[in-house]
Amino acid sequence: MTSSGHSGSGKGADETQGLTCWLCGRGFQTRIQWHHTVPKSKKGRATVPVHPVCHKTIHAHFTNAELARCGEDIDAILAHEAVSKFVRWVKKKPPDFHSPVR
Repeated sequence: MTSSGHSGSGKGADETQGLTCWLCGRGFQTRIQWHHTVPKSKKGRATVPVHPVCHKTIHAHFTNAELARCGEDIDAILAHEAVSKFVRWVKKKPPDFHSPVR
């Protein structure tokens, strides 16, 4: 992870084995980002591994204030209709799949 937390993991393939995306549950190949479940701006420190496309989806649908309130609750995140629809769709894609997020 870079200092910004928004780049690849810098980990080799051996180190990513067994990791799964916090949002979609798929495994990883080369691209991993670390999502702060509670934003750093709200004093969050805990991070979870996510695909870049999953990370963008979370931030496209939740404000930092919303993530401060419910960001650690994966069930609350998945209860959001658009996120749930995205997860059902992306689960069928390969681990390094990338697509623009709307």
